[in-house]
Parts: sequence; C-alpha cells; structure tokens
Amino acid sequence: MAKEQPSKSSPGYIKFLFGGSAGMSATMFVQPLDLVKNRMQLSGVGGGKKEYRSSFHALQTIVKNEGFFALYTGLSAGLLRQATYTTTRLGIYTWSINALSSEDGTPPSFIVKALVGMLAGAGGSFVGTPAEVALVRMTADGKLPPEQRRNYKNVFNALARVTKEEGLFTLWRGAVPTMGRAMVVNAAQLSTYSQVKQFLLETGYFEENILLHFCSSMVSGLVTTVASMPVDILKTRIQNMKTINGKPEYSGSADALFKLIQNEGFFALWKGFTPYYARLGPHTVLTFIFLEQFNSLYAKYVLNP
Repeated sequence: MAKEQPSKSSPGYIKFLFGGSAGMSATMFVQPLDLVKNRMQLSGVGGGKKEYRSSFHALQTIVKNEGFFALYTGLSAGLLRQATYTTTRLGIYTWSINALSSEDGTPPSFIVKALVGMLAGAGGSFVGTPAEVALVRMTADGKLPPEQRRNYKNVFNALARVTKEEGLFTLWRGAVPTMGRAMVVNAAQLSTYSQVKQFLLETGYFEENILLHFCSSMVSGLVTTVASMPVDILKTRIQNMKTINGKPEYSGSADALFKLIQNEGFFALWKGFTPYYARLGPHTVLTFIFLEQFNSLYAKYVLNP
C-alpha cells in the first residue's frame, strides 16, 4: 500500500499551516453556496413564509434583489473560520493519525480514525465558533428588512460589535451544536476520506494523484452531508436568533429542535440539502486536493529538493 511520506515527514506546524491554507483556498470557490445554504436553512423561521422554492430559486432571488457580489457576503468570516477551525482540526487529525500509525506506516483502524476525527472536530469548532457566528449573521443579513439588518462591515467589525452589544460569550453562542456538528462532520469526513482513499489504492486501479483525491472526497462529502445536516441547521438557527422582549428565541438546542419539527416538519432537518452538499462536496474535494498538493510541493522542494 502506498505510504503518505510527505505527511509523515512534515513538521507539526506545517500540518496546521497547510490545513488552514487548504480550507481557505477552498472557501474562495464555495462561499456563494454557503450563503445559499444558510439562507435556505433560515427560510420559514418561526413558521413564517418560506422565501425560496429551491436552491436555484434562492440563488436567483439573492442575485436579483441584492446583486451578484452579495453572494460573497461574509467571505471575510468564511476565511477566518477556515483559518481557525480548519487549521486546528486538520492539524490535530493529521498529527494524531501519523502518531498512531505503526512503524511500517500502516494507518490505524477506521474506528480510531473516526474517534480522532471527532476529537479534532470538537477542538477546531470551539476555536472557530466566533467566526462561525459572524459568518451565519453576515450571510443571513440580506434576507432581513433594512431596519433589522446588522450591517457588519467585515468579520472583525462583527466580532467587535457582538462583544460590545451582546457580550463576549455571545461569540460562542451555539458552541454546543457547533461542536456536535463538527464531531459528526469530522468523524464522517476525515475518516471516510482516509478509508476510501486507502481502499481505492488497494484496488490497484488508482495511484496517488488528483483523481484519487477527487473520488475519495466526493464519497466523503456525501456521507458527511447526510449525517451532519440536522445538527447544522440547529446551529444556524441558534447562532442567528434574536432576543425578543428580552427573551432569546430558543432556550437551547432541544427547544430549537422541537420548534423546527413542530413548525416545519421532520424533513426540515435536511432543508437546504442541495446547496449543503453542493457546498460541502466541492469544499471537501478542494480542501483535500489543496492539502495533498501543498504536502507534495513541500516534500518535493523542501524535504527532498
């Protein structure tokens, strides 16, 4: 079986650097899909009218009402989220898998990969929650009436205003469902990617190249989408909620779940499935492709010049 020597030989800080850089590079391509996904997940909040009939209708409506560049609203928050969340999770995961591999390079079992992925996701999501809160609010702002919009200028303005207007700990609002989502995402995404990649290599029909990374990523993205969407929509609702008459819209994750199912039905937990997978699939593909290419270039020009 092929061994991933660049990953095993790179210093720890390089793993963290490449992880964040890969996530940020991928976000540049998929930010519009993240915005559409968040808008659809917030459509019909509180049993109100659903603004969008489909992902395509949502995309059309946003461009028509707010302009093309509105699709990149919240890009600064998306990049900061990757710089914090993805740097931490991929760095921890890569380092841990290398540490747990046997001396001959054989990786740990699928169960171990899944557990490591969950821990890496929990740690990364806690670090990245403030940027996540800013991202959800910035991408949702355009659907609100003008007088209710927050109008954050950029992610740093958002973080500063949230701290000043709502308190420091509001930056970690929804941290529990965010960490829960990240544990599901990483257990599915990272472990599935590693396992599928290993399986494809062992068939003899694939070798270490972009086609292998693409196929592994698409399978990983599909599994991750199905598993993580219910937690993701709860996270989005909680992070975007407003205080009404001094009382939060939801008292917690269980309350948000109950109200969502009561008002919109059980399958609303997968609302926005198409843009979610359309965003997560390519983001997974691009993240791992960038990560693998960074590792290959580092090995070629730094480790073995």
